[in-house]
Amino acid sequence: MNAIMHECVNGRKLWRVDMIFLKQIFFNFILINAKIMSDTFSQIYIQAVFAVKGRENFLKEPWRDEVFKYIAGIIKGKNQKPIIVNGVKNHVHIFVGLKPSISVSELVRDIKNNSSNFINENRYTKSRFSWQEGFGAFSYSHSHIENVYNYILNQEEHHKQKSFKEEYLEFLRKFEVDYDEIYLFDWEE
Repeated sequence: MNAIMHECVNGRKLWRVDMIFLKQIFFNFILINAKIMSDTFSQIYIQAVFAVKGRENFLKEPWRDEVFKYIAGIIKGKNQKPIIVNGVKNHVHIFVGLKPSISVSELVRDIKNNSSNFINENRYTKSRFSWQEGFGAFSYSHSHIENVYNYILNQEEHHKQKSFKEEYLEFLRKFEVDYDEIYLFDWEE
């Protein structure tokens, strides 16, 4: 049976639509428009931590905040939500509202690549700046945003009492992340 048929009545063409065909068209229209009009909704909050490579690459006070601002700009440029970026001389914490359009690994890779280029182009260090391989990523619920924000904001104070190694190992234990010591950062203190 044809989906659309026509009949001649008194010399005029009349169109009659097969109802099954019409239902298929309508159903497909709804599906296509639902895909166009729908969106992905999520609340994914990630704290990522990564370290500088070598003592010569310590993030120094005069320019450290510029690097953190630049990193926040990278995150925004990737259509993600930077909540806070902060750290101390040997490592950085980023806290981001992550949309599922990018993986954590891709985001951290891009942050490291672009921020390394920024630091090197501005000649903030005497030798070529780079980050260590790897990172830690820890997820939080919406109810933890304020606590995580304040923790990252007060990095200088935390590290007067606790080393980066102690902090990082504490995160791994708290979030029950299996790890092998040989794959952890080189602890430049």
